[in-house]
Amino acid sequence: MAVSGIISAIIIGLIIGALGRLVVPGRQAIPIWLTVVIGIIAALIGSAIARGLGVATTPGIDWIELVIQVVLAAAGVVAAVALYRRRSVG
Repeated sequence: MAVSGIISAIIIGLIIGALGRLVVPGRQAIPIWLTVVIGIIAALIGSAIARGLGVATTPGIDWIELVIQVVLAAAGVVAAVALYRRRSVG
């Protein structure tokens, strides 16, 4: 993977992770690096799901793929918040 690919993945992960955080109500007590990691993973899995459904390549913006990625990122943020909360309490 080239350096530009890594930088692109980080930027897309940041955007998808931030959108996922915005969807989840309340304050999320997780670090920004974890948001980026969740966003990168959600973007990769969301793209694979969209490809499997046959909606990954559409004319214009791939809204369905974006929605899948954001929903996955929101689920990842919820899971991360639950794990962080449990870890800090115990």
